[in-house]
Amino acid sequence: MEFPENLKYSKEHEWTRVESNRAIIGITDFAQDELGEIVFIDLPAAGTNVEAMETFGTIESVKTVSDLFSSVSGQIVEVNSALEDEPEFINNDPYGDGWIMIVEMSDPNQLDDLLNSSEYQNYIEEEKQGD
Repeated sequence: MEFPENLKYSKEHEWTRVESNRAIIGITDFAQDELGEIVFIDLPAAGTNVEAMETFGTIESVKTVSDLFSSVSGQIVEVNSALEDEPEFINNDPYGDGWIMIVEMSDPNQLDDLLNSSEYQNYIEEEKQGD
């Protein structure tokens, strides 16, 4: 399981990569592994405003349907439309081709509320022990 150190993580299992004032968001390797084979993703529209830690869509696997949460507030400037036809990109490359959306951040300070790689790994371990 991968936990790239250049990313920030939410407790809802989304990752965030920052490039200037933009946040590229996807689901973590752990999340895609837990979900199993991804069969559908409900993508938001570019131009939509999102709020930190609020849902922006859903992701469906052969096991379940789960909500997707934005890690930051702002306006969606791009969505990964390739996922509409090939949602399995999320399983195959969650930190690369499987990215979900890019948000122009309205408050970059919200990044301080996210976890770094080691904090996220610890969070997962604690979550597993609670099961």
